[in-house]
This record gives sequence, structure tokens and C-alpha cells, in this order.
Amino acid sequence: MTRPEPGPETERPGRAVHIGSVTGSAFAVGDHNEVRTVNGPPAGPSATEEQTAALLTAVRELRADLARLTSAVTQRTEVAVLDAELVAVEEEIETGDAVATGRLARLRAALVSAAPVVELLASGGAVATAVAALLGG
Repeated sequence: MTRPEPGPETERPGRAVHIGSVTGSAFAVGDHNEVRTVNGPPAGPSATEEQTAALLTAVRELRADLARLTSAVTQRTEVAVLDAELVAVEEEIETGDAVATGRLARLRAALVSAAPVVELLASGGAVATAVAALLGG
């Protein structure tokens, strides 16, 4: 395919386009173009935001349930580690609206380690489910 030679029919003097910055607009440049803009309602929270919110709720419930247990249970090393991970997850969500994958993996490991206690609490199951949803299984 050959290109036409520049000449009066292919060059359009004085028809330059310069675009600096465009925000919230649509435009077209050239002959025979159409521009269509569709404005709809703002998007709702993403699935990840909803999952993170569910995790935060479950973490708070599990911490409250752990606080109600006897000191003989809460002083166990694996329960103390779990509580520390729950605190860290809660703080990370509150300050950044998300939780790093490494933090979720540590929380999952702490849940497994403290399983004999966690399995007795419905809130423990809710945290495990929320972590699995965010980690993808």
C-alpha cells in the first residue's frame, strides 16, 4: 500500500490540534468521528472493599470473643500471637483500607495455630472465611 504524496489535497494548513489536559470529557479529532459519553451512577464498593470490610467486622468480633475467655486460655502463646495479628490487621485496615497479602498469610497461620480455641468461636470461623476470600482460597 502506498501513501499519497504530500500536496494540497493531503495537507491541511492551519488545522493543527493541540491538547493539553482533559479530565471528565470526551472528544474526537479528525473527519467523520463520533463521540459518545455515558454517565452513570458512581460505582459502588469493589468486591475487595466489601471483603475487607467483612474481615474488619469479623476481626473485631473475634477479638471481643477472645477477651471474654478465661485468662488460662488467653495466656496461651498461640492465642496471644493470634490476638497480636488481629490487632495488626485491624490497624492496617483502619489506616490504609486494605491488608497486605503477607499480613493475611500471618493471620491465617495464627488462626491455624490457635485452632483449638478459634474453632469454638463462631467469630473465628468468620475471620477464617474472610481471610480465605481475600487470599483466594
